[in-house]
Amino acid sequence: MTSIILRSTVAAIACAGILGLATPSMAATMTFKAALSGKNEVPANTTAGTGEVTATYDTASKKLTWKGTYSGLTGAATAAHFHGPAGEGKNAGVLIPISPATSPLEGSATLTDAQAKAFMDGEVYVNIHTAANKSGEIRGQLKK
Repeated sequence: MTSIILRSTVAAIACAGILGLATPSMAATMTFKAALSGKNEVPANTTAGTGEVTATYDTASKKLTWKGTYSGLTGAATAAHFHGPAGEGKNAGVLIPISPATSPLEGSATLTDAQAKAFMDGEVYVNIHTAANKSGEIRGQLKK
């Protein structure tokens, strides 16, 4: 009887030790940054405007949050967007609108799997549009 109790106790301790070593799958938080300028536009322009955007993506909730600023544009921003999928030097459609388009920029969105893939693959850029530069005055590719 003592032998059975001893074996059961040893087995329970071994199982507890193994379970203690197991780690649950953890969600990751990814940070992306972009420096915005006219030279990054396609085609490039000579604006004095500059800006920056930082976006954070939580893989568990699929929530993207962003903050950014810009200054020196030729006029008021008429729109701001995340565009993709597209690498540097290529243009793409709007993935996520940024509203309002006034500096400072701040917001959040829940991403689809395709949008999340574009962010992870480095194929998303931020674009700020003005009346003088309807297709975009300043742009920056988001990088991890």
